[in-house]
Amino acid sequence: MSERDMDIGKEVVQPEKTSTTVVANPANAKKSPAENIPKVRVTPAKKAAPLKAAPKTTKVATAKAAPARKPAKVGVLNVKVAKQEVPAPVMTRAVPSGPEAPEVTIGTDAAFATEAPPAAVPNMIRNISELRHFFRTNSVPIYFIGATPFNLLGLDRWVRNFSYISYYDAWDGAHPRVFTPVHKPYVEFESGEDINNWLLLNAEVRSRMSLSVRPGVRPKVAMVFFNEETERICRELGYDLILPAAELRHRLDSKMVTTKLGNDFGVPSVPNVLRKGSTYAALRADADMAGLGNELVVQTPYGDSGKTTFFIANEEEWDNHSEDIIGEDIKIMRRIKNLPVAVEAVLTRSGTLVGPFLTELAGYSDLTPYPGGWCGNEMHPEVLSATQRTRAMDLVKRMGDGLASEGYRGFFEVDVLVDLDTDAVYLGELNPRISGASGITNVTAGAYADVPLFLFHLLEYMDVEFDLDIDEITERWEVLSGADVWSQMVIKENSDIVEQLTQTPATGQYYLDSTGAMVFNRAALDWHMLQNESEAFFLRIQGPGDYRWHGSDLGILVTKGRLQVEEGGVSKLNIRAKHFIDCLRAGFAGVPLDEDGQADFTPRPGVKSKG
Repeated sequence: MSERDMDIGKEVVQPEKTSTTVVANPANAKKSPAENIPKVRVTPAKKAAPLKAAPKTTKVATAKAAPARKPAKVGVLNVKVAKQEVPAPVMTRAVPSGPEAPEVTIGTDAAFATEAPPAAVPNMIRNISELRHFFRTNSVPIYFIGATPFNLLGLDRWVRNFSYISYYDAWDGAHPRVFTPVHKPYVEFESGEDINNWLLLNAEVRSRMSLSVRPGVRPKVAMVFFNEETERICRELGYDLILPAAELRHRLDSKMVTTKLGNDFGVPSVPNVLRKGSTYAALRADADMAGLGNELVVQTPYGDSGKTTFFIANEEEWDNHSEDIIGEDIKIMRRIKNLPVAVEAVLTRSGTLVGPFLTELAGYSDLTPYPGGWCGNEMHPEVLSATQRTRAMDLVKRMGDGLASEGYRGFFEVDVLVDLDTDAVYLGELNPRISGASGITNVTAGAYADVPLFLFHLLEYMDVEFDLDIDEITERWEVLSGADVWSQMVIKENSDIVEQLTQTPATGQYYLDSTGAMVFNRAALDWHMLQNESEAFFLRIQGPGDYRWHGSDLGILVTKGRLQVEEGGVSKLNIRAKHFIDCLRAGFAGVPLDEDGQADFTPRPGVKSKG
């Protein structure tokens, strides 16, 4: 997988609650075949629409005590989302307070734990028990900032004073630890870094992050995407950006640099050559000299979700992608029949801690329009054989030791490729950051027995000394992770369409009933309470009023069951996964934009990103 996934500072009157019912029926929706869609640059209306009480297509009424009723079913052709209480559209938001927040029910919840007195803070952390206590009584504000809180959602169960600042609010204000600014004028973002920098500079966000901060305490900030401008903003505002330097991260993020460093660290890649892209004849000459065969995989240095990975077996396929390759530094690889495996790790002063191994969902046209693009993960006992696991773990540890020599510290993710013909284990890619696999990594049996992997990253950047037996923890987690089955899939818009959404499925917990229908069960803060494979958690990314286009993220589904099946050595989406996808896609409906980029729909105010 190449990745890359707030109050105003004063007490205000709690807005009146309303009850909203959304019903989507794609069978009645206007069809938009690809051949009828004009070639439109993905830009929404140039001006934000005025704030209105509710979208035209949404019925809003004062909430009343509802009689007991059956949960709403979500089917392939008809989606009904059960009524949810959400705040009415207002220009201010009340400060969340008190233990009334929903679903604070399990022993790991630290969001409302009592603050430890200063004398209770240890001088040295030597075991997991002391580590758990340290974070459960943490008094330093820690924020995860991003377009969505998905990557580290649920971490607030273990860490007191851990909150999320998000551009998209999947809960419409109902999550007590997620803050989204109310005022979001139109901005055309070009990257995840742009979104995060905008959030940091937003007046509402700055007010939120300064709320109740004790003198001398610097809030700590984590995020997936950042750059030198992010570092400058954090320095000026007095925040600690608890991540490796942006310059180092950017250099390590290059697939060319990763390959060269892997060679230096004794971590082999799939047979390859590194060249400058020029012509198909030159490509073939380089591949023939290196003995790479006729079917090639070509990658440029940077890119996410498979957007810069190209499969080339003939000149026609070269012509299709040459515009993105010519003039770029490229990695030309032999195309192998492989099992892609993702593993997250943390480089600490006590050594490299390796997390569980996850298979990838990649290139499925049901989920993503990008061939080879990452679109999810699975964790199950049969991900790797014992021999493969040993080799892969050694590879990741060596990569961690090498990164330490580069001055890196903290969280990273490695893509491992297992050659199904030779059983060789190769380095695929390095993601020097929090990754899309983090959501599953943080709900393993090892995480519940000890703490989530990301807490070791936090520990590396907190003002406390520690001396932990990292190898012992890694070995123990290897055994515990084999007992778990978790899967996630990212659902992108895969059609040639530019629309403003009018209806979407709700964020929350769903289940498959006895008839096979997907039923919205209840609102939920995260997926940690799922019990079996008949249940799933859906995180809505784009909601009513947002825009969807070719390649935009619609939402993420997490479940405690497998989503793939192997047939003849090839992984495919299983029937259950396809059913989930069909049901959720059926819940999205929208209206196309006119020639002026306007839609016949009143959106909620907000900033729109090109993705």
